[in-house]
Amino acid sequence: MNPKTKNNASGRTSTRKKKTTPPTRVQPPAKRASGGRFPLKVESIRKIFRQGDAELHVLEGASLEVQRGEIVALVGESGCGKSTLLQIAGLLDTPDGGEVRILGEAATKLPDRERTKLRREKLGFIYQFHHLLPDFSALENVMLPQILAGKSRREARNHGEKLLAKLGLGDRLQHRPGQLSGGEQQRVAIARALANQPAILLADEPTGNLDPGTAASVFAMLVELSAEHGMATLVVTHNRELARATDRMITLEEGKVMPLDSSR
Repeated sequence: MNPKTKNNASGRTSTRKKKTTPPTRVQPPAKRASGGRFPLKVESIRKIFRQGDAELHVLEGASLEVQRGEIVALVGESGCGKSTLLQIAGLLDTPDGGEVRILGEAATKLPDRERTKLRREKLGFIYQFHHLLPDFSALENVMLPQILAGKSRREARNHGEKLLAKLGLGDRLQHRPGQLSGGEQQRVAIARALANQPAILLADEPTGNLDPGTAASVFAMLVELSAEHGMATLVVTHNRELARATDRMITLEEGKVMPLDSSR
């Protein structure tokens, strides 16, 4: 009942358990991205899945707010509604009740065209599977959303090169996804999500396909870049060790958002 992306990533995996150190939280800069204090507000969201006469109440009044420059981890077991809530927050699914506000604008009942415009201009998405276009190079994958948003090819190329270089991929610009490791693919996906400088970043199990060492490295980059760009970032993960590197941890209990003690 809780939609998930299939795990088909081609990156390296490891069967050995490694002891990893959670990434250090980087303090956000004084200057933030544009928007109100809470670029993302989710208010009293309800979501019911129906099959015949049966109803499954996944979300029952779920509410949350994410501030500019704040990174919040939504932690919980598979099937508790984490991804459903994230998809609703990202305007990819419609709730049965409640409201999602993007930079103060009520968005759940907007026409499809306006919701698409908000997603393209104000939101960045990172998924468990990278969803990179296989016939495009790393740089072209990062350029494409910028061109769709109206940037010239030169602007998109320059910005894409800078983002990929910052993520340690300056020498992999022309490589296609199939020529990259799992960690490199996910770093390209992060660069693509940041390409249009979104006010809000939503990540659904962004390190779920990676071995522990690579996951810690990629998550550290995500935390650093989120703080640096001053985005309101919501990360869905089941990995509490990584989640402790964020500003705040929350979970879902009986369909409602609850605070989660980082020591748990």
